[in-house]
Amino acid sequence: MRKLHAYVFIFPSLFLTLIFSIYPLMWALRFMFYDYQGFGTPVFIGLDNFARVMRDAEFWSSVKNTGIYALGKLIVTIPLSLLLAIILNRSLKGRTFLRAVYYLPTIFSASVMSIVFFIIFNSYNGILNQFLIKYDIISQPISWLGADHAMLTTVIIAIWGAVGNYMLLFLAGLQGIPEDLYEAASLDGAGEYEKLRHVTIPLLGPVMQMIIMLAITISLKGYESIMVLTGGGPYGKTEVMYLYLFKLLFPISPESQTLQQIGYGSAVGFTTALMVGGITVIYFFVSRKLNNIY
Repeated sequence: MRKLHAYVFIFPSLFLTLIFSIYPLMWALRFMFYDYQGFGTPVFIGLDNFARVMRDAEFWSSVKNTGIYALGKLIVTIPLSLLLAIILNRSLKGRTFLRAVYYLPTIFSASVMSIVFFIIFNSYNGILNQFLIKYDIISQPISWLGADHAMLTTVIIAIWGAVGNYMLLFLAGLQGIPEDLYEAASLDGAGEYEKLRHVTIPLLGPVMQMIIMLAITISLKGYESIMVLTGGGPYGKTEVMYLYLFKLLFPISPESQTLQQIGYGSAVGFTTALMVGGITVIYFFVSRKLNNIY
């Protein structure tokens, strides 16, 4: 009877996983060997889609852009989140309010957040350019979403949206460190830097390993904000892997000459998944020491 209850309990989750995860995966795995545009009869072409992926300059450009986007986001987001968590873990007046303020961006959808930032960074009548010109900081509007600054702007927006989430995870880790260890360190004459280096960072090792892994996978898969802000432009400067994949499967503009390419899109999706999975495995191998410190 207990086994029956267990099966009944997991059935809804198992059923939804099969319908919305396993079945679409099997469907995509099949069509990556076919030439199929979503209508007509699929034509089996073997590995031709993967050969096309290897020759596709636009795809490899999106891989490079993904690397720049993810690296730019990670090297700022993780240290900044940790710093905020350490500050807001102390007995500060209004710290609950400050925690809520920093966490607030994470509850908005990426689309809504991106529309707000589009109004701020708009080159011609954006709030930021108007402010900078009014106070004579710049003389001409800066094209924040133009070819020279679009990637930097999208990275800044991504950092703003992610910091609160990782800060909360770091806070949870910090609150699991016994206060006795800090008191013992103080008795030994340790200052704030020594406590951070010899107590906080080592004991946060397992939490940090998980947070960095989440940050890597989310950064490599992120595309929603970029799609709303720039659509991957200008000239493909901000087109990341999953945005390129999205355009293959769901052409965005009705005027676009791009046709729906389910077969080729499935091959691109499989290739990107392999890349993200490979990077995650390499990270786990490299970061084993973080888990062993605790």
